Amino acid sequence: MLDYAALSALAAVVREGSFERAAQALHVTPSAISQRVRQLEERVGCVLVVRGQPCRATEVGQHLCRHVAQVRLLEHDLQGALPVAAGPAAERARLPVAVNADSLASWFAPAAAQYAATAPVLLDLTVDDQDHTAERLRSGTVLAAVTALAKPAAGCNSQALGTLRYVAAASPDFMARHFADGVQARSLALAPSLLFDRKDQLQARWVRRLCRKAVPLPCHLLPSPQAFVAAASAGMGWGMQPLPLVQPLLAAGLLVELVPGTPLDVPLYWQHARAASSLLDGLGRAVLAAARAALA
Repeated sequence: MLDYAALSALAAVVREGSFERAAQALHVTPSAISQRVRQLEERVGCVLVVRGQPCRATEVGQHLCRHVAQVRLLEHDLQGALPVAAGPAAERARLPVAVNADSLASWFAPAAAQYAATAPVLLDLTVDDQDHTAERLRSGTVLAAVTALAKPAAGCNSQALGTLRYVAAASPDFMARHFADGVQARSLALAPSLLFDRKDQLQARWVRRLCRKAVPLPCHLLPSPQAFVAAASAGMGWGMQPLPLVQPLLAAGLLVELVPGTPLDVPLYWQHARAASSLLDGLGRAVLAAARAALA
C-alpha cells in the first residue's frame, strides 16, 4: 500500500516547483520532504521527480499526483456521507483547476465564486494559455482545466463549453497613427502589438489569416487581461481582445476593430479527471452553466 504522507510530499513538490516551497506548504523541513519522496521512489522503483527549476513530475509521478488529488476529493465525499469520518474539524478539500486568463477575467470567476460559496472546497486556480492548460492535466497538477484542446488528456473527459470570440482592436488614436493607409502586412510589421505572454499566439493567428502569410510583429508583453484592455485603450498597441470584456468599450468608441467583421473564434472545452467525485462534478455543472450563458 502506498504511503499517503509520501504521496502528499510528492504532490507538493510538483505543485510548488521545489522541495523548499513544498516543505513550507506542508510545515515540515526540506529534508523530510526529500526523504519521503526518495522513499516513495524506492518503493515504486523509478524516479518520480525531475529535479530542476522548477521540479517536474515524471510520467509515473504525474499518475501519482493525479491519484492523490482524486483520493482527497473522494475522502471528502465519504465525509459527507459519513459525518463521523470527518472528525471534529475536517479540512476543506483543495480543488486544483487550470484556466486561461481571459476566461477567468470574463465568465469563469463568477461561476467559481458561486460554486465555492456553498461547496466545502478551496479552489486552487492556475492561469495559463488556453492552448497549454491541458498540459497541467497531463502533469497531474490539476484535476480540471478550461482548454482549447478538444481531445481529452489520458484519464479525462472533455465537454464543449462554447466559443470565446476575440476581435483585433486598438484605440482610435493608435489607428490614426499606425494604420492611416490601411491594415496590411507592412503596417502590421511596424505597429506595436500586445501579447499576454510568449505563449500567446492569437495575434499571429489573426494576422496570418488576414494577410495569408506570417508577419513578424513587434510586441509589448502584458500578462494581465485588465492591463491588456487598458493598454489598448490608452493607445499602447493593438491586440486580440475577448469580446465579453471589450464590448462596452467598442460601443463607446474607446476601442475600434482593426478590420471590422474579422473576429477570431476560440472553441473552449472543460476537461476533468474521470474519477467520480461530487465536488468535481458540482464545479463542472457550474462551469458548464456559466459558459453556456456567456459564450457563443
